[in-house]
Amino acid sequence: MPHSYPFLTPEQKKELSDIAQRIVAPGKGILAADESTGSVAKRFQSINAENTEENRRLYRQLLFTADDRITPCIGGVILFHETMYQKTDDGKPFTQYLKERGMVVGIKVDKGVVPLAGTNGETTTQGLDGLYERCAQYKKDGADFAKWRCVLKITPTTPSHLAIIENANVLARYASICQMHGIVPIVEPEILPDGDHDLKRCQYITEKVLAAVYKALSDHHVYLEGTLLKPNMVTAGHSCSHKYSSQEIAMATVTALRRTVPPAVPGITFLSGGQSEEEASVNLNSMNQCPLHRPWALTFSYGRALQASALKAWGGKKENGKACQEEFIKRALSLKHVFLMLYLVVTCCVLWASASWGWQPSLENL
Repeated sequence: MPHSYPFLTPEQKKELSDIAQRIVAPGKGILAADESTGSVAKRFQSINAENTEENRRLYRQLLFTADDRITPCIGGVILFHETMYQKTDDGKPFTQYLKERGMVVGIKVDKGVVPLAGTNGETTTQGLDGLYERCAQYKKDGADFAKWRCVLKITPTTPSHLAIIENANVLARYASICQMHGIVPIVEPEILPDGDHDLKRCQYITEKVLAAVYKALSDHHVYLEGTLLKPNMVTAGHSCSHKYSSQEIAMATVTALRRTVPPAVPGITFLSGGQSEEEASVNLNSMNQCPLHRPWALTFSYGRALQASALKAWGGKKENGKACQEEFIKRALSLKHVFLMLYLVVTCCVLWASASWGWQPSLENL
């Protein structure tokens, strides 16, 4: 019989669980500010801003220093390596500033996708070499969670079994290394929305991919209570001729998750996957209103879906800083309202039960 050799102490497990719970606390999600220098270049090009290190610092600073209305909305912030070591105008490290605001600091640790030999244009993700040492340093420098992205695509012949298993094992190896250093791993197996596949096909592939991921996490003895999942929403391909409602997307997504993701996982932090700000908000709202039981927190880990309007308002101009922050706050508050409405629904149900059956709710119930 296989035997699990514990590599985490009870104290380490508690630390990981506490960090994960803080990130997905009620009403909170993640700001994904971990765009690589190349990705930022594309964003800045759209607003005719120069892609310099100082401009990147100034833009991130605007997001991080938005006023206190943002504090109840953001549980964690994912940083890029460069951003991890940048400072505010008054010389305070971003990591320290974010922690003082009660936000958990995260770091992108993968090194990007590379071709997977023997497949039809599929990929795996590199960066395991040296990850042990990098995680030790990032933890020392203030990071408490990390992100690693693997990418799969839907075509008539993909994703292949090889690509699914390879990427699942890479994610599991990354997760176990992070946990050795007290870093909560966000596991991100993204299924791209490119193509003309329908909703049913995406749901089927999502279930196969997530089942493989959690099998690999189990094989590597990853402590699930100290992890988070960052999946795609189940949507049809961008070129699909049929347009599905947010309720159909929510039902397909929650069903796929219920069939594959263990209840031990504290939270699922969706990526926006090329959706507009409005689409990402509406679909997340529908998922939190879905009648199916959901044992995990369902929240967001958005980049573009939180920043698109803010970036446009900024336009690379210092005088537009306040307008940029207002757009960012507006988008974050709109996501916050998703969870507020859910809380009110649950509270009303508890109070109704109390009135109907004489059950006395406690603060813990609410």
